[in-house]
Amino acid sequence: MEPVDHGIGRSRGGLTSKIHLAVDGNGRPLSVLITPGNINDTIMMTTVLGQIRVRRAGAGRPRTRPERVLADRGYPSRANRVWLARRGIKVTIPDRADQHTHRARRRARAGRPPAFDPTIYRRRNVVERGINQLKNWRGIAMRSDKTARNYHTAICLAATLIWLRNDLINTP
Repeated sequence: MEPVDHGIGRSRGGLTSKIHLAVDGNGRPLSVLITPGNINDTIMMTTVLGQIRVRRAGAGRPRTRPERVLADRGYPSRANRVWLARRGIKVTIPDRADQHTHRARRRARAGRPPAFDPTIYRRRNVVERGINQLKNWRGIAMRSDKTARNYHTAICLAATLIWLRNDLINTP
């Protein structure tokens, strides 16, 4: 049994950890959370999105709500959809097959299926590219740090360098 501060848990692939990541439209990390591999993705969505803080150009509080959330099949749940709707955040998350089956079984009582736009969902590749940019660092891809705190620090350092590189490339 691994100590809690290691962020390692047993999943189908053995002892692993997960990186939950929120990125902006350019694939730059906004929020990172590390959990043991046996923690469900669905319950981590609100925590990851709750950590987003983006400075405004002028004075004022930082932005904490994105316009839209694009997530994969690991994140759909009624609780997440309600949480996002209360905050006025548009959502594009495909349903899992078991949710389709459950809705079909309940017929009219199941309610309306959530809206899903496949054209908008194509932009989710930005998230995957953001994860790949982080995993270009061997220490992050292999999880060579023992504690979750050190691993999170390495990810934050890589994220900072991604932001700096992106700003240098996009400066006129």
